[in-house]
Amino acid sequence: MGTPKPRILPWLELQLNLGQLEGVAWVNESRTRFRIPWKHGLRHDAQQEDFGIFQAWAEATGAYVPGRDRPDPPTWKRNFRSALNRKDGLRLADDRSKDPHDPHKIYEFVNSAVGDSSQPNTSPDTSGGGSTSDIQEDILDELLGNMVLAPLPDSGPPGLAVAPEPYPQPLLSPSLDNPTPFPNPEPSENPLRRLLVPGEEWEFEVTAFYRGRQVFQQTISCPGGLRLVGSEVADRTLPGWPITLPDPGVSLTDKGVMTYVRHVLSRLGGGLALWQAGQQLWAQRLGQCHTYWAVSEELLPGSGNGPDGEVPKDKEGGVLDLGPFIVDLITFTEGSGRSPRYTLWFCVGETWPQDQPWTKRLVMVKVVPTCLRALVELARAGGASSLENTVELHISNSHPLSLTSEQYKAYLKDLVEDMDFQGPGEA
Repeated sequence: MGTPKPRILPWLELQLNLGQLEGVAWVNESRTRFRIPWKHGLRHDAQQEDFGIFQAWAEATGAYVPGRDRPDPPTWKRNFRSALNRKDGLRLADDRSKDPHDPHKIYEFVNSAVGDSSQPNTSPDTSGGGSTSDIQEDILDELLGNMVLAPLPDSGPPGLAVAPEPYPQPLLSPSLDNPTPFPNPEPSENPLRRLLVPGEEWEFEVTAFYRGRQVFQQTISCPGGLRLVGSEVADRTLPGWPITLPDPGVSLTDKGVMTYVRHVLSRLGGGLALWQAGQQLWAQRLGQCHTYWAVSEELLPGSGNGPDGEVPKDKEGGVLDLGPFIVDLITFTEGSGRSPRYTLWFCVGETWPQDQPWTKRLVMVKVVPTCLRALVELARAGGASSLENTVELHISNSHPLSLTSEQYKAYLKDLVEDMDFQGPGEA
């Protein structure tokens, strides 16, 4: 028989008394309250010792063996949080995880549950009691506790890679071509976490406008991303599913405008590539056409809003970060923030229409990741107020979701926990 798994509360009390883990300490003389560091990995000052308590618990339970297993801070943190949440004798007294100077959480023992450390934990914790919300949280923790997020690359954004026909390979870096196997062969799955799985098949709604007139709209699922091109004879050895913008002669009557639009399309060359990897959407131009981008639900004439950036040539550039999107979505579902933005606009071949209506530009392309739109629509339709809603996420092999408001927010928050450990250059 193997060594029995230790009980979390007696183990935690021992760590608090030893005082050897950074930031883990009692906060009152009666030793009923204690603090746990809860620093986000996105912070520039994040250090390995900030996550020491989560690693220590993983080692104590045998879930992580240094030198044998690959470090997996998101899973350590998730399992530690899940273990604490299942204990009736413990409550979260103060959540200061958003504190800009000292992010941490304060927990409090509410009875003598620390007690008997002689009893090994050989069975699942199924003790009753607690409020309805506690029971719901326990159920969610059981669902979320063993979920695994596919590892992201250790450095730099994913690069483009040449892919054979008929379907292009996902745009991945070498470190993602051979991902680390899941520790659990059949993990329970947070359906929203699949948004971050590298190579997952996203669906995009692409709409093109010539001088303000809609000339094209197509919804496409493409595991390796998409690539806007100006001709069907464009190089198909490049990655990303090619989407050919239509010839302007089909929809325009002004011959001068047709000439200019055709000139822009001819300079697209290898195209404008857009793909998802990690928690980012990336864009790259492979031709001579300068392209500017912005994230905005609407481009209002005369708004004066400038672009968010220019799509770089022959290197990747991030155009949408899912981390802030999910955080804003949680705030929105709680009724204390505006709807997060997710619609990408590209101005192709000309400067951004900052001081004039965008309808005057020759080629404008709008790209909507349909899964992000579905998440926002769920929140708008009642994700924060009604009891049950159904939404189709439009990710490969996805199914309609029937979620309560609390389940939806719990899944979102669990997704943020995974993102916490991704450093600025790791997405």
